[in-house]
Amino acid sequence: MRFLSMIRIDENSGLRPSAKLMEDMGKLMEELTREGKLVDTAGLLPTAQGVRVRWSGGKLSVVDGPFTETKEIIGGYALLEAASKEEAIELTKRFLKVHGDEWNLECEVRQLMGHDAAC
Repeated sequence: MRFLSMIRIDENSGLRPSAKLMEDMGKLMEELTREGKLVDTAGLLPTAQGVRVRWSGGKLSVVDGPFTETKEIIGGYALLEAASKEEAIELTKRFLKVHGDEWNLECEVRQLMGHDAAC
């Protein structure tokens, strides 16, 4: 089954990934890729470089970032291959623990439809 683990960050926290975090994350990603558990992953650029496209009342609108009204934003994702929701949660915990104590993060884990999902 495939799960999308989306990491939520406070874009205005001022925290930036350290060299050690990047090295540790690289090792974890290599290990999980080798085991067939990590399908894809990436961080996202700041909301200042993004746009929101909205469909409402039969009309389209496009709003440029940053999105100041949103405190927590999706900062990245990991597409996971797991035997169960519980395994996907355990894999996500490993990603979070790599960050260390100074980070306050949250991940949303959701199964992809069409990948053995009970829909």
